[in-house]
Amino acid sequence: MDIPVFIMDAFTNLPFKGNPACVCLLQKPLSEELYQKIATEMNLSETAFVICKNSADNFSTVSRFNLRWFSPTNEVRLCGHATLASSAVLFYHKKNINQEIVFDTLSGELCNRMRGDCIVMDFPLYTSTPQDPNEVADLIKVVVGDLPLEDARYSDDTKKLLLRLADTCDTSALTSLRPDPEKMMNSEHTGKVKGVIVTIKGAPESQPGYDFFSRYFSPWNGIPEDPVTGSAHSVLAKYWSEKLGKQRLLAYQSSSRGGELELETKGHRLDIAGRAVFVLQGTMTL
Repeated sequence: MDIPVFIMDAFTNLPFKGNPACVCLLQKPLSEELYQKIATEMNLSETAFVICKNSADNFSTVSRFNLRWFSPTNEVRLCGHATLASSAVLFYHKKNINQEIVFDTLSGELCNRMRGDCIVMDFPLYTSTPQDPNEVADLIKVVVGDLPLEDARYSDDTKKLLLRLADTCDTSALTSLRPDPEKMMNSEHTGKVKGVIVTIKGAPESQPGYDFFSRYFSPWNGIPEDPVTGSAHSVLAKYWSEKLGKQRLLAYQSSSRGGELELETKGHRLDIAGRAVFVLQGTMTL
């Protein structure tokens, strides 16, 4: 069996920036074990499997596919950058003729469309609720040290802890964070956290006018730091939209690779727009 494989850098228009994802195009499903073995072998934050609903389907003409995402250690329920990468493979490489592509996923139906040189993804929008910092004090200490916090929130839907640094902190405070992945897992005693978002307010009045900045750490999923994270922004967009009183937001994830996301809240849904570039194309023979 030959499987077309692509490595894409998502949420960027430059190679070796943004977030790399592997995309595998499948005419039929694989075994659960094989999905995980491939993702472990690829060793990227996520490997996406775009699966035809019928073995006779064509990647260039069909508009609906199944989509699954695997980290190096487990299957995940939602992944933004690997969804963007999957859409880019279908739109850019396979020249899919449809105006919209729909993926059926563990997080429901995700619609993707072209807008100029961007791909726009229709994603869920998740609410976060106030989190008692004392309940996760050890974890907070490992992640942000003695930096002051403005807010602590928790998203039950995504199992993500959101930590907002005080407005007195600048981007250097965010980029200087170096949390130890093993210590993060050992210090999380509630059993409910599977990822930590750290965010600060931006400066939309200055160019390029980012409304907020963030970083994301998820060693529980085998990802010490995810460079650019669509699923985290499904939580961040709701939070910052309410805090700033804006529906349209420009966000930057301040990892070493970095990536930009255009966000627009629409009721209970979120449009995430971004770009992606090809880095590698090949064939996996099994």
